[in-house]
Amino acid sequence: MPQQIDFQTDPSRYRHWKIELDEDVANLVMDVDPAGGLFEGYELKLNSYDLGVDIELYDAVQRLRFEHPEVRAVVIKSGKENVFCAGANIRMLGKSTHGHKVNFCKFTNETRLSIEDATENSRQTYLCAVNGTAAGGGYELALATDYIMLVDDRRSTVSLPETPLLAVLPGTGGLTRVSDKRKVRRDLADFFCSVEEGIRGKKAVDWRLVDEVVPNSKWNEAVKTRAHEIASKSDRPKDAKGIKLTPLDRKIDGDSVSYPNVSIEVKREQGIAFVTVRAPKDLAPATLEAAHALGAAFWPLALARELDDAILHLRTNQSEVGILVFRTEGDAEGVLSHDAFLIAHQNDWLMREVRHYLKRVLKRVDVTAKSLFALVEPGTCFAGTLAELVLAADRSVMLIGSREGDNRPPAAIVLGEANFGFYPMGNGLTRMQTRFLGEPETVEKLKARIGEKIEGDASEALGLITFAYEDFDWDDELRVMFEERSSFSPDALTGMEANLRFAGPETMETKIFGRLTAWQNWIFQRPNAVGEKGSLSLYGSGVQPTFNKERV
Repeated sequence: MPQQIDFQTDPSRYRHWKIELDEDVANLVMDVDPAGGLFEGYELKLNSYDLGVDIELYDAVQRLRFEHPEVRAVVIKSGKENVFCAGANIRMLGKSTHGHKVNFCKFTNETRLSIEDATENSRQTYLCAVNGTAAGGGYELALATDYIMLVDDRRSTVSLPETPLLAVLPGTGGLTRVSDKRKVRRDLADFFCSVEEGIRGKKAVDWRLVDEVVPNSKWNEAVKTRAHEIASKSDRPKDAKGIKLTPLDRKIDGDSVSYPNVSIEVKREQGIAFVTVRAPKDLAPATLEAAHALGAAFWPLALARELDDAILHLRTNQSEVGILVFRTEGDAEGVLSHDAFLIAHQNDWLMREVRHYLKRVLKRVDVTAKSLFALVEPGTCFAGTLAELVLAADRSVMLIGSREGDNRPPAAIVLGEANFGFYPMGNGLTRMQTRFLGEPETVEKLKARIGEKIEGDASEALGLITFAYEDFDWDDELRVMFEERSSFSPDALTGMEANLRFAGPETMETKIFGRLTAWQNWIFQRPNAVGEKGSLSLYGSGVQPTFNKERV
């Protein structure tokens, strides 16, 4: 059985990163342990990274947002001399399965996006101090920050050498961020992505690849000055007390995984995982102070953390499970009261962080390469924030009325204010706007029904669900639906779902996951990269790769 990958960690267990605090600035220092690879068979030389390094980075980004409200700027820097980061470890990529490569790139992209989200929405601005070589994924890490500084010492360079060196792409957003974020001119970008040695000094500034070059003699002082200058513009509270992201209460028992608010039950023979999300047992706290006192136990935050971990577990450790089925349990009022609390206190730094965390987790659901279904049954609570799971599903079905002998309330969806702006997708639209792209008047019609319990036939007529079924049809319809889905090619389904989920405008984010990931996925399987005579297979051997020259 493949090694299970755990996405939980904390600073006491880090092997590759250090967090150093300097008043309102945090230094996030990359000092990768060469012997600390997630798997055997490769060394993480020159600050190169694998999934284990990125798991720590993701954890650090989360902790800086929640545990350190006083931190207004974060400097990503290297703990090694003359090298910033050599990018994704090439030996690791050469030894990895195709599925691991793709999931690794996807998680890395999501982590980069969480850095950009912190800058934009948490006012915790990231800047990067590049001392030495920033190659491939190392430069892509720098691109995720808002301001890039480069030592002007004739050695330090930035580069995206994947195409000339490995016959692959800068697969964690490099191409897209160069063109769309830094707006590098197309012909200059073409040259930049075609040379192994990269660009340095003033030319890197002129081409907009970095923002500032600094002589080595003034480096440390300049980085510190710039970081505190950027920090001074933030609205994060200087005297607020952060909350501790305590370890998750998670139990794994064979094919079952349980948390206080989320559970997973895998039906391996069917290739299905049922993901059940539970409503809070109580209404929202009476005061903001009470919510802060709950810390990581505050239900929306607890839910976000547990669902985040659950989706990553299913994505990475359950590759043969092709269908995720979302269910809910509990009282819709509890969900809606917490939504109302987040809305009422949306200017509070912690409530802002919680809302954006929920947004990012829902985005992670959107780009998960599994078929997503939602079952709206009696006793469920697809309300407000949890109704987003219905809107995120590729297909949703609701039982009309109640089942015989079941005294729970009839199945219903309850919309809330959160469904109309709190959780934009990667395309910049809400899931409601994306769903009704061709009929925007329906969105306005549904706004007028906030707080109503919308049952089976009405939900189907309004377009909130795909189908509504009577009790006597329910079991057979579900069986046929799941059997049919399982009979299709997983590859075709992944492509179909990824295309259909992101209607509407194209953004940097949809380009990264829709265009770049799709091409990288394909290139990672081509002989020119991973064949016996391909670049990735022969890297470091001294033997030149042999390319099939046909363009496809």
